[in-house]
Amino acid sequence: MKKTMYQSVWIVAVAVLFIINGPVFASDMDDRIESSALESHVFKTFLKDDDVKIESEEGVVTLTGTVNEKDHKTLAEETVLNLPGVKSVDNQMEFEGKVSSEDSDPWLITKVKSTLLFHRNVSATGTEVLAEDGTVTLRGEAASQAQKDLTTEYVKDVEGVKKVKNEMTVLAAVQKPVGKKIGEKMDVVIESIDDASITAMVKSTLLYHRSTSTLKTTVETKDGVVSLGGKAGNATVRDLTTKIVNDVHGVNKVINNMTV
Repeated sequence: MKKTMYQSVWIVAVAVLFIINGPVFASDMDDRIESSALESHVFKTFLKDDDVKIESEEGVVTLTGTVNEKDHKTLAEETVLNLPGVKSVDNQMEFEGKVSSEDSDPWLITKVKSTLLFHRNVSATGTEVLAEDGTVTLRGEAASQAQKDLTTEYVKDVEGVKKVKNEMTVLAAVQKPVGKKIGEKMDVVIESIDDASITAMVKSTLLYHRSTSTLKTTVETKDGVVSLGGKAGNATVRDLTTKIVNDVHGVNKVINNMTV
């Protein structure tokens, strides 16, 4: 009888502690979610000029504020959604800008720039993009002929692009950069990028490329190793998906489990 009573008292005590400490644990977790989002590579690099507000309550995150690029709304949501402890994301952010028609040249320029943005072996910031009736002209400087060719290859794979004229100049000799601004040429700097940002960038990149935009590819990242799942139309598309993901900032390795 005493044993049963002691067990009952112990159960009640544990329950009381849980009730008391539960909100504290939840609060700590929510604080970590909010700080992790703000400290993520995506938020510090690509969303730094946007007005994004984050509020987490027991793992349910609400995003409010405004973004300057339409794609940034999805990018922010994907980043937060992949943070530890996040259960769901309610994205209430608004796009603060002019919405271009999906068959217009401004829309095409935005798509091309977005496609190049997350790839480390091309220079999105160093590439000027012009468009006229589906013909895209690229200008600027390429570090090598290989980088110029890869830029052409990526741009050709953007939905809506009919023709690419690559007028980029190949530098005669590549020298180590001196006094470069942070983020000006990210492929020169070896930096550790958080898994949530990598996952968000990979998902966005696959959507931007015409060859992979219709695939329902699952993406998981652990310590920079990206695992892909889903179904590819054929082996060529599967190999291309691996190639595209391998060239995303922060990716150390790709494990492609997609079936054909």
